[in-house]
Amino acid sequence: MSTQNTPPNPAGKQDAIDINDFVYAATGARVRRLTLPDGTHWFPAVDVAKDLGYVNTRQALILHVPEDWRVSLDELAQSVYGRDSSHKIAGHGLKRSMRMVSLPGLVRLVNGCTKPEAEPFKNWVTEVVVSIQRHGSYELEKAEVQPTAPDAPTAYAMPKEVADAIVRLEEHNLSMDAQMLAMQREAQELRRESAEMLRQSVAAQREIAEAIRESTAVQRESFTAGQTAAQALTQHVNKTAVPPRVTPASVIAEWRERNLVVTADIWAVAAYILPAIIEHGECLYPLDAIASVTGLTEHRVHDALRMLQKRGCVRQAGVTSDGAPVYVLK
Repeated sequence: MSTQNTPPNPAGKQDAIDINDFVYAATGARVRRLTLPDGTHWFPAVDVAKDLGYVNTRQALILHVPEDWRVSLDELAQSVYGRDSSHKIAGHGLKRSMRMVSLPGLVRLVNGCTKPEAEPFKNWVTEVVVSIQRHGSYELEKAEVQPTAPDAPTAYAMPKEVADAIVRLEEHNLSMDAQMLAMQREAQELRRESAEMLRQSVAAQREIAEAIRESTAVQRESFTAGQTAAQALTQHVNKTAVPPRVTPASVIAEWRERNLVVTADIWAVAAYILPAIIEHGECLYPLDAIASVTGLTEHRVHDALRMLQKRGCVRQAGVTSDGAPVYVLK
């Protein structure tokens, strides 16, 4: 593509063939150019070499382009514009250190190119040379539509070989655009699918987290229920545990803890009747039998039993057929 602010050709001169299309057909790309006031065109060598497939621009210039057709932009501007060169080339997006190649130099680079895309242009150049050799000239066909202005120069049609090359390039570009669009659509679809997969993954992670939370809650409830059951079982075991074995000594010890103030006679009577009460649930001893064992009088035994009843230790549950009192623990 031509640069902007290109100085017009002097004296109304113009290229017989549009220079932009001509270079496009030759290189397969729209390269930058600088048009001087005398109508000559110069191109950044790096643009041309890159689009023609040359790896080393400097080597390509040395091998294919004579020194007169290659020069630095600074030298070129100084030779044409003098001190005003910086102002004249401003706005072209070119660096002053760039190596520039003329239009003949560009054709030489095309002829040295090995890319298949350059073959149509090479064939046309060959046809031009053959035509000049046979007929002494090469003429361009006039364009079907000519400028209407009286002093306008004649317009010429693009050579068929060059036009065909441009058509092929444009078709290729359209195909590449279509492929690029298809790739962009595929990329967009992949991004959409990736976003959907990410959304599903996040949803799945949320479900897993919810399941873990519910499982943790169930485990916590189960643990609490287990603790409750264990406590209930412990309480039940404690309640249903076999009480310690009751003995006369344990009963007397319990009475002593209640701070019962009794005499030795009373403890003697209690120590005699308790074994029978504990073993059989009741004592059926007559008073004389207790008196004979304890060495007390029947009257004293009777008083001792009444004192044990008053202190809440035993109670009389009745009498036997022989008239003996029946005592049980209270």
